[in-house]
Amino acid sequence: MKIAALVLVILVAVFHVLIMVVEMFFWDTPIGHKIFLLTSETAKITQIIAMNQGLYNGFLAAGLFWGAFNKRFDVKVFFLVCVIVAGVFGAVTFKPSIFFTQGLPAVLALAAVWLARDK
Repeated sequence: MKIAALVLVILVAVFHVLIMVVEMFFWDTPIGHKIFLLTSETAKITQIIAMNQGLYNGFLAAGLFWGAFNKRFDVKVFFLVCVIVAGVFGAVTFKPSIFFTQGLPAVLALAAVWLARDK
């Protein structure tokens, strides 16, 4: 179970690195437009905000990697809960599918981390 938990945490972290890259560097490209349902005009107006969002996603990824590679239960739980909250918020305020792409993988990782913890 510990290996499954580690793999899931790393997958959530990698996903957030990918989100960071798109938000920071590909927001105003066809890739960013498609992923985030943007028009070129909207992308131009919101590009700086997206870069800020990307930075935050990078911090989430860094925290998850830190927790995973230092075997820190508390750090993994904290950052996974942050991802879950962000996924729920995004689903409620923007697009319901965000929960399934962002929140649900973090829920599964959190469950695995919890089950694999040292008791």
